[in-house]
Amino acid sequence: MIEFHLDGRSGLSPYQQVVQQVRHALRLGLLREGDQLPKVKDVVAALAINPNTVLKAYRELEHDGLVAARPGVGTFVTATLADNTLAAHGPLRHELRRWLDKARKAGLGDESIEALFMSTFRSAAREDIA
Repeated sequence: MIEFHLDGRSGLSPYQQVVQQVRHALRLGLLREGDQLPKVKDVVAALAINPNTVLKAYRELEHDGLVAARPGVGTFVTATLADNTLAAHGPLRHELRRWLDKARKAGLGDESIEALFMSTFRSAAREDIA
């Protein structure tokens, strides 16, 4: 089962972070059809957020056709975002971990690593478009 976490530095509202984390888990194959999302009361207790925040996130996911609420039972995954590239994730994750180790050995902290990755990612995306 997925465990949510909040990042006050992300610039995203708590409900958007929950939605994003579910979408990422679906894309990476960590959540599959039939899996149950944490109950609202458990997310509220773990993250110390308003129940309406969790409900809003779950409603958005439901509106997108990714989950379905079963009254009295919980919220369950009804669709996945994983595709046929899932097999490539393992080797790529291994290479990315090696790169992260190199970055840390070079003295970069988490924020610097994230900034470097995102700027390079965006730059490469712009080059691909051009």
